[in-house]
Amino acid sequence: MKKLISICVIFALLFGFAAPVSAVSDDELDAAIESAAEFLLQTVQNPQVGSVGGCWTVFGFARSEIDVPDSFFESYFASVERFLNETGGDSRRTLPTDYSRVILALTAAGIDARDVGGVDLIVRLNNFENIAAQGVNSVVFALLALESFLYDDPLIILYHMPPQIMHGMLIDEILRLQLPDGGWNLTAGFSENWQNEVGEADLTAMAISALAKSGDPRVIEAIDRALGFLSESQLDCGGFASMFSQDEADVESVAQVIVALGELALTERRFRLDDPRFVKNGNTLLDSLLSFQNPDGGFRRGSENSNLMATEQAFYALVAARRAGWRSSLFLMLDTTQRQFNTGQAVGLPNRHPDVRRARVATPGITFTDIANHPSRQAIETLATHGIIYGRTSAEFAPQDTMTRAEFAAIITRGLGLPGFFDLVFDDVPYDAWFAGEVFTAYYYGIVNGLDDGTFNPNGTITRQEAAVMVARAARLCGMDTDLSDEAILNTLAKFGDSRVAADWAQASLAFAFRERILDDNEFYIQPETPSLRSEIAEMLHRLLERSNLL
Repeated sequence: MKKLISICVIFALLFGFAAPVSAVSDDELDAAIESAAEFLLQTVQNPQVGSVGGCWTVFGFARSEIDVPDSFFESYFASVERFLNETGGDSRRTLPTDYSRVILALTAAGIDARDVGGVDLIVRLNNFENIAAQGVNSVVFALLALESFLYDDPLIILYHMPPQIMHGMLIDEILRLQLPDGGWNLTAGFSENWQNEVGEADLTAMAISALAKSGDPRVIEAIDRALGFLSESQLDCGGFASMFSQDEADVESVAQVIVALGELALTERRFRLDDPRFVKNGNTLLDSLLSFQNPDGGFRRGSENSNLMATEQAFYALVAARRAGWRSSLFLMLDTTQRQFNTGQAVGLPNRHPDVRRARVATPGITFTDIANHPSRQAIETLATHGIIYGRTSAEFAPQDTMTRAEFAAIITRGLGLPGFFDLVFDDVPYDAWFAGEVFTAYYYGIVNGLDDGTFNPNGTITRQEAAVMVARAARLCGMDTDLSDEAILNTLAKFGDSRVAADWAQASLAFAFRERILDDNEFYIQPETPSLRSEIAEMLHRLLERSNLL
């Protein structure tokens, strides 16, 4: 009920009337935004995943009303796909702030971060210890990312942890790291005497932005203390001191304060950018920010030349100022227009069955103690990461164990992302068996058949030739050409010393699997009737999904 009330309040405020946000006129603000946009479009023509030259430029443009070609966002989306492929679904191979930044940029661009080419980025923020270890900066960005599109909805489960619990843990950590002067700084919590340190304007403002949507009395008190710290720290020019000089203003700091007050303007109308507490010697926050803008539209930092990082932050701060008080704030993105991109990396092959889908990353970074030096380690870890195959226990995979027919039906249907079908087909597959849905689905899509007596033999061990037949049928669903001539089948299998042992019904499938290197053709024997090992099945399915553009 509290969640529903919060959403209703937010929507009620989205379109409400508010007074002008600053002493700077709307025309001056619009001119500054357009000039900065021109600089960024000239400087960042191919946005990439990164803290500079990509994510924040995309974020700023997506939250502005600047007319940007779809190709700009498509280029960024393609870079996100490359980033996800390079990290391989392992959240240990990158920083939590990277994922938070990408989530914010994609959400702003109209992409649901829970399904980015089949990858759920929200689950990448499921490890509180990992996030907190990077410091308050990481915690702040994780909270901003989860709140940006109500990704903290109770229906979403992160690693079996309701995100409202994660949400609360992030808030508690930010509150814990608030300094006695009311501010926050980048090193809070890392040294023994960190509570004796002083706050920094930019990080304090970022913390306010993350906390702004909470109605918790503790949070409101913390924000009031933080605002007091910022007001006392503001210079006569309307800006805030840099870490390098206490007498000179810093462009990024004033930009972040503008963003923070913009976030508060949505939930607490008394906060405006021309709030008397933030007007010093007649100078407002926007007066200070615009003093850093160069004739080329960029913003300088420490020299007369325009700086890309400073311009990105200044640009989205100007956008936040334009939005403040009369529409959804910079970081609350309920008003985004949903987009879908075709980057040339489409899921699956052109002729794939329409029900075939790429499996989402389910458990990032999973591995098993008994595959450390196994040749199929990559295949096993990738499939396990996507929730396609499981270990015998949480710690062990048992690569040398055999696999049952039911287990194979389960991993093949998960691998293809097929929707479930329930229809009592086999006498020995009861409706309440754990594998019933997978077996019925595999049968529905023609991946498996029963035995001559009308049973499936779910607990029977699957042989190499049976696995090859099922993989070939799955490959056809994936859009692969599985047809071979009799001559091609004969020539492909002739090199194996036991090819004649293979059943007639399996030879075409075996030949296909060897032709596509789904089965390793470097061995002398096929061993068609030998039980397949769990590691072998993982390798086969991994190769199939790779060749089908489903991984």
